[in-house]
Amino acid sequence: METQTIPDLRYPVGEFQADPEATDSKRQALIDQIAEAPARVRAAVAGLTGEQLDTPYRPGGWTVRQVVHHLPDSHLNAYVRFRLALTEAAPTIKPYHEERWAELSDARTAPAELSLALLDALHFRWVLLLRSLEAEDWTRTFHHPDLGLLTLDTTLQIYAWHGRHHEAHIAALRQRMGW
Repeated sequence: METQTIPDLRYPVGEFQADPEATDSKRQALIDQIAEAPARVRAAVAGLTGEQLDTPYRPGGWTVRQVVHHLPDSHLNAYVRFRLALTEAAPTIKPYHEERWAELSDARTAPAELSLALLDALHFRWVLLLRSLEAEDWTRTFHHPDLGLLTLDTTLQIYAWHGRHHEAHIAALRQRMGW
């Protein structure tokens, strides 16, 4: 009898794993993923109805609409963290309560297009910054009160994964629901 593996709907691309062996070619591939994320998310939600956008991607999870609004919320914070680390010596950043942000009225009800447009502009600007960095810039750090000292190399990996992670939430839901 074959045992069927039930996928973990929380981590459709797997949990984040940092790669300690950063290279310029790996960084460029990660920057490309960040550059492509807005179009991939836009494609993932294309044609969804309001009811579909208000469907949780998993039991107890956020709705597709909340996921779409979460991405620029999170990535705006990441963009600011990069800029702080590039202009200050190991600054301490302020974390935010993403779960509370996702429950605010705008995250539950605003048109997805607002955050898709914001994600487009944000990622365009962020990628310009990322592509301008020199090798030594990737070793710059910031202090996260919950996660400790993070390099920009690791942070790049986190946010490239983060975009793929949430795009996969939407794509997996569409596949399960036959949308």
